[in-house]
Order: sequence, then structure tokens, then C-alpha cells
Amino acid sequence: MKKLILSLSIVSLSAVAFAQKSEVAEAKKSWDLFQAMSQTQNLKKNLENLNKGLGHTDLAIAHEKTKNTPEPWALRASMASAIALLDTVDVANSTAKQKMAEEAIVKATELDKKGEQKDNIANAKINIQNAIQGRGIRAYNKKDYATAYQIFAEITEKNPSDTSMYLNAGVAAKQSGNYAAAVKNFQKVAEFGVPESKNLLLEAINIQLVNLKDTAAAMASIDQALTKFKDDPDFVGTQTDIYILRGEIEKSQASLNKLIAKDPNKAIYHFLLGETYYKQALSVQSERQKVDAKKVKEYNALTAKMGALIDKSLPYYKKAQELDPKATHTLEALKQIYAFKNDTKSYEETKKLLDELQKK
Repeated sequence: MKKLILSLSIVSLSAVAFAQKSEVAEAKKSWDLFQAMSQTQNLKKNLENLNKGLGHTDLAIAHEKTKNTPEPWALRASMASAIALLDTVDVANSTAKQKMAEEAIVKATELDKKGEQKDNIANAKINIQNAIQGRGIRAYNKKDYATAYQIFAEITEKNPSDTSMYLNAGVAAKQSGNYAAAVKNFQKVAEFGVPESKNLLLEAINIQLVNLKDTAAAMASIDQALTKFKDDPDFVGTQTDIYILRGEIEKSQASLNKLIAKDPNKAIYHFLLGETYYKQALSVQSERQKVDAKKVKEYNALTAKMGALIDKSLPYYKKAQELDPKATHTLEALKQIYAFKNDTKSYEETKKLLDELQKK
């Protein structure tokens, strides 16, 4: 009798083990069916098949005989990540399935000592990345820029080498008014040395100046940019503007004179040096406009000061034009200078040059 009971116990255990292996087989069947039919079935049917397969993995990963084998976990990761990607209607469901897939990936990777499930694990990771990216793009298209930024930032945390997602995060952050995050992400993209690095750094600096109104941070960013783009005229020009804004004209002129000494044929440096005087003249002009017309002496003193600054700017603008005759920004500056000085002949000559360039 004891023998019979032992025999029945063995049969019972074998049946349970087989049943659990059957759950893995059923899960795989659901996954194979999805892969074969996903293009011809609607979303509802695909989700039904995948959820059915997940139900089989629930049972398989709960049982002692199969919970420590990699296949049910890999199947779970595959199906949950596919739902996360496909379900563009129910964000909560997509996000929940993403979390389920991520947990399954960790377990499958831990158990897959032989690497038999590496392709399924890799595909599940791609599904998750695409699911998150899709949510971000949809949020951005709906002009929910704050949510889009959070989503793109999540992707960069999961894949810190994805330059496109740092760029997306930066754009979404700027659109949402999160300017500090925009600067951080644009600078991060530039660190990768992408072809757009210079423009992204200039954009970050512009945000610091215009939106954050932080000239100290902008100047620090320029200093950093100039280590990568040595003596670059765009960064030097912005640096000059900040010096002028701060009233640190001598620093600006000292910096530009050093650059001219190093490269005297660089027209932009001569132009910028002219700007340091001309913009001071404009500032004096603004000051003069506030003076009561009855205060003739004060008014005349400011007029003389303005004229002296304009006279100082002129040789540098002329040199810039000599070195680069087709630079419209230099011709525009000269035209304004001649207008100030009532030099009609030079004004008309400069205007003619500008008109000819603009026709081309």
C-alpha cells in the first residue's frame, strides 16, 4: 500500500511540473501568434492575445519548477514591452506594462546564464525605449511640453549615450519654460561633439542671457566654449556684447586687441572693436534723449562725447570693410555712422554697395 501511495505521489508531481511547463509553452504560443498576426490584427485583438500570454507567464513564474528558468521571464518581458509600445490609447496601461517588462528583463538577464534569451531581452529593451519615446513625441505634438520633457529626460537616464533624446529634452524644456533644463541638455549634446555642437552652445548661451538673464553663467559658458572653439568669432562677439552690457569696455577691447595681434586679417575682430565704441555712443545717445532741452550745456557735452566715440569706431569698421568688403553687417554699421556724421557722400556710397550685395 505504501508503495502505491509513493507511486501516485510521483505521478502527481510529474503532472504538476508538466502543467507548469505547459504554461510556458502556452505563453510562447501567444507570443509566436502575435508576431505572426500583429500586422493583420487590430489593436484590441493584439492586446487580447498579449494579455492572454501574460496570464500564462503569471502562472509560470509563480511555480517552483519554472520560476527560476529564463524563458518565462523573457516571454513576459517581450509581451509586456510589446503592450507598452502598442497601447498608445491608455497611457496608464502602457506605463504599467513598461514597468512589468523592466522587472522581467532584470530577472531574465539574471537567469539567462547561457545567453539563450539575449535576443528576446534586447528586443524588449528596444520596445521599452520606443514606447517611452512615442509617449514623449505624442505629448510634444499635443503641446504638453512639460510632460514631453520629463519623458525625454527619462530616456536619457536609461540610455545616457542617446544624443537625440538629450536634444529632444532640451527643445521640450525650452518650450515649457524650463530654461535651466534646456541649457543643461543642449550643453550635454555638445559634449558628444556632434556637428551641431557650436550652434547648440550658442543657443544655450542665448537662453542664459535672454531668458535666465544670467550674464555670469553665460560668460562661464562662453569661456568653456572657447576652449573647444578657440577664438571663434561668434563666441567672441557674444563675449564682447556681455562686456559692453556690463560696462567692462576695457576688458573687451583688451581681449579683441590680443586677437587682432594674433590674426590681424580677421575682419570680424576689427568690426567687434568698432562695436565697443559705437555701442557706447548709442548708450550716450539714450542718455542725451533724457536731458531737458533747456539744459544746453549738458546736452552739448553728451553730443560731443557721442561724436568722439563714433569717430573712434570708424577706423575699425573701415578696416573690417577693407578685409571683408562683402560683409553686410559692417556696411550697415558704416551707413549708420555716416548718417550720424551727416556725411551724405559716404552714406550714399555705402548704401549703393549694400543694395548691390542684396541684389545678388
